[in-house]
Amino acid sequence: MLNPHLVFIFTALLFLSGYVLQQKTVRSLQAAIKPQPAVVQPPPSPVLAKHFGTPPGHSFFDKYLASNRPKGGWAKVAYVQLLREHLHVCNAVMLFAVLEEQDSLAQRVILYPKEWDEKKEVTGKGLLDINPQVETSKRLLREAAKRYKVMLQPIKPMIKIGDESVFPLAGLLSLSGYNRVVYLPPSGLILDSSGLDHLFTLPMESTMLGISAGSEDETHTPSIVLMRPSKESFKETLASLPTDKYSEEEFLGKIPLLPDLPEDQIHVLAKTSGLRDEDDAFDADKFMDGTSYVHISDPDILGPEYDVPRQMLASVRPMKPEPKKAWQDIYEKYRQQRMDVCGLDLEPGPKLLKDPAKAP
Repeated sequence: MLNPHLVFIFTALLFLSGYVLQQKTVRSLQAAIKPQPAVVQPPPSPVLAKHFGTPPGHSFFDKYLASNRPKGGWAKVAYVQLLREHLHVCNAVMLFAVLEEQDSLAQRVILYPKEWDEKKEVTGKGLLDINPQVETSKRLLREAAKRYKVMLQPIKPMIKIGDESVFPLAGLLSLSGYNRVVYLPPSGLILDSSGLDHLFTLPMESTMLGISAGSEDETHTPSIVLMRPSKESFKETLASLPTDKYSEEEFLGKIPLLPDLPEDQIHVLAKTSGLRDEDDAFDADKFMDGTSYVHISDPDILGPEYDVPRQMLASVRPMKPEPKKAWQDIYEKYRQQRMDVCGLDLEPGPKLLKDPAKAP
């Protein structure tokens, strides 16, 4: 017969060993499912975190902008587009779409005529007189503000010459809340915003500076304009404008040009008309990868917003294969961006007469 004391002792030992094993298992499970404390990382520098384009070989901009900030910081500089015509609204929105996509830190502003916001008139039939161009422009401006962080600022005409209300480019000098603004005359394409952002950090003593990339047989009016706004410079420049007429071409022509930047470091600007002067050493792919901004302007044809007949395009495009490829790529890229960003096809262009002898 078993001793009851031995039975009790063995039963107690078995119970205790089971209990200890159970507690170890529970602690292991708790450790496995317990959430780990988050490692707090220091916030990244907004400049160092910026990605400057995709093309290789642009490390100069990365290194330079990582250690050089505009005066007052990025909140005090802005890309500004001044609109007077409905035709150029889409181009402005396209520029800001690229700046947003490429994480440019500069502010973005669009100035447009206040009359576009005025109430629609009611016709005699009690119907609203809707202008399709105005409605399209207002749609695009709303998209720019919502999707691309653009500040919209309606403005009134600053000067009046006869019956004409004028919005002179000098009006950008009134934006005294910014230390520097950059204006890109229409029409054009931003390929890499980092080179343009670099312009906000350059030394600038004068009120205005221009950058030109015209061909040798063209007047070198600037395709990029830099301004240092202030109340004083705005009043002085506005007072210097002629009272009988206003020509933006003449105004741009009087802006001093920025000295050439070292090409081994920066290729900020190109112009489509200049591609006809390129030689056999030109490389279309390197051009597209290494240029920041292309001003699309060619003599004898309308802007890239228009559907120009092929025969007319063939008469102005470069003849050499590589410059011709770059020229065609730019126009096609513009057409595609116009559709993707604005939902707009090209405007109807001029018609060619079948019999040249009937041409006026």
